[in-house]
Amino acid sequence: MASTSTSSLMSSKTIISKTALFFSSPGIVKRSFLSFSPASPSVKPLRTRSSNATKFNEVTSSVDEDMDQIRRLQNGSDVRGVALEGEKGRTVDLTPAAVEAIAESFGEWVAATEGNPNGVIKVSLGRDPRVSGGKLSTAIFAGLGRAGCLAFDMGLATTPACFMSTLLSPFEYDASIMMTASHLPYTRNGLKFFTKRGGLTSPEVEKICDLAARKYATRQSKVSTLIKTRPKQVDFMSAYSKHLREIIKERINHPEHYDTPLKGFQIVVNAGNGSGGFFTWDVLDKLGADTFGSLYLNPDGMFPNHIPNPENKIAMSHTRAAVLENSADLGVVFDTDVDRSGVVDNRGNPINGDKLIALMSAIVLKEHPGSTVVTDARTSMGLTKFITERGGRHCLYRVGYRNVIDKGVELNKDGIETHLMMETSGHGAVKENHFLDDGAYMVVKIIIEMVRMRLAGSNEGIGSLIEDLEEPLEAVELRLNILSEPRDAKAKGIEAIETFREYIEEGKLKGWELDSCGDCWVNEGCLVDSNDHPSAIDAHMYRARVSDEESGDEYGWVHMRQSIHNPNIAVNMQSMLSGGCLSMTRVFRDQFLEASGIARFLDISDFDNYIGRQS
Repeated sequence: MASTSTSSLMSSKTIISKTALFFSSPGIVKRSFLSFSPASPSVKPLRTRSSNATKFNEVTSSVDEDMDQIRRLQNGSDVRGVALEGEKGRTVDLTPAAVEAIAESFGEWVAATEGNPNGVIKVSLGRDPRVSGGKLSTAIFAGLGRAGCLAFDMGLATTPACFMSTLLSPFEYDASIMMTASHLPYTRNGLKFFTKRGGLTSPEVEKICDLAARKYATRQSKVSTLIKTRPKQVDFMSAYSKHLREIIKERINHPEHYDTPLKGFQIVVNAGNGSGGFFTWDVLDKLGADTFGSLYLNPDGMFPNHIPNPENKIAMSHTRAAVLENSADLGVVFDTDVDRSGVVDNRGNPINGDKLIALMSAIVLKEHPGSTVVTDARTSMGLTKFITERGGRHCLYRVGYRNVIDKGVELNKDGIETHLMMETSGHGAVKENHFLDDGAYMVVKIIIEMVRMRLAGSNEGIGSLIEDLEEPLEAVELRLNILSEPRDAKAKGIEAIETFREYIEEGKLKGWELDSCGDCWVNEGCLVDSNDHPSAIDAHMYRARVSDEESGDEYGWVHMRQSIHNPNIAVNMQSMLSGGCLSMTRVFRDQFLEASGIARFLDISDFDNYIGRQS
């Protein structure tokens, strides 16, 4: 595209000089001068090179800043940013104009890569209840319209439902967008992208953001346009709810009341004022369940009660209290957009993190003996033992739900049966459900198992399935904020993490060894495949096994990873020994961070504070 600076006509005898900027590739600008002869030979041409050069540099700098603004919105396989004022130290960057450029670029990308032999590309949009959703929805529809797409408005929806809208008849859209920022504050928002193949990968989203950056930077107006063609409103959530109900009825196949297989069960749902309330009234109630005591079902984009997050202690404690107060059989906690979930058993025991992975592993390995289970590399040694004792294989992979799911897809293509892929955050996918991370579907699987256990004569509840899971004695997560300009943070993070690898390989941290697992090996910044086509790295990370120097016995691990959300580094540790995390933290700080000099651009106060509290 070309952007032309405005000419200034000083007089009828003044040279008219025009500067044109041509963008041949991102960040590269070529300059061309178009000059007109003076009106009279007696008038000498003005010397404008210096002023033009200054203006050119200013324009180039402005263009680069605009492009960087869009590119920084990429968050792995998602787009996320600040949509509302009110967050200390953060300015609004997910503007309607930015969202419009991204939506337009997504529509063009879908048309170019997916195609549609029947003609126009159809794209659906769903959103969670965030208060910024209305104005950003308008921008998305405007962008899709610019790209020549037909848009369909699903209204309040869930992330898994958006993907399913590309598959379930009669909808079967070519692509879908979910507007959500998951469990992040109400000031944030974001976009998740789907085609019939599933969620987009990080490299695909990078291409879309790069295209959007060029559009955004070269537009004179940074205000979103009006919608030319109004989107068609559709009620997809009712169809999606019916889809889930039919799965429950068919798989339970209740001998007495087929259509109401949950009759006699009380299930409490905590939707956290997000999009998950539908699961109560449109799934559980219609299947005969008693849902009295459910919490925060009404959508409220300010999330007044607690963060909608199954990892959140307040969310789990509220659900636990409701289960115990109502003597419920099960408690369910959803995150904002319902692609994650956690549960509470009938005794009030919270089941999330490793416990949820163990529960799902127990269920899946009953159905598919010998299956491989893929998790992120923050899971415990006890979980590996739990899976292997049930005949499964545990594949540790890099952190990031998209990474974990894609690894499972790849293993299946290679002929290795892999039916479950789960991250400790609560993202989980099963092969039978299109490798989709669907918090509602995970709960469906758990409910089906709970009813089957009751029909088989057991009243112990689903918590009994993980009673032998060995938990780490200690676990801690510490953060290292990167002290640099935002644009330099990623490079600084990579430098720190690569130095960590070098220190371990050179034997500078005694008893520490880079971790490995089966066909995976820690190299190139993460746990990656040993095949000829390793996946692209979205964030660098390493996990190290830590053993006692004298006995050689392994007692814990340390995982260092680059955050894709914020300019910091997360360090997770687990220990089977008392005081193990304190010992590892001291070694990490004293013998690595400070000894290597990396601490000069990292805020290590989190480590100092932890050591101070534990000493």
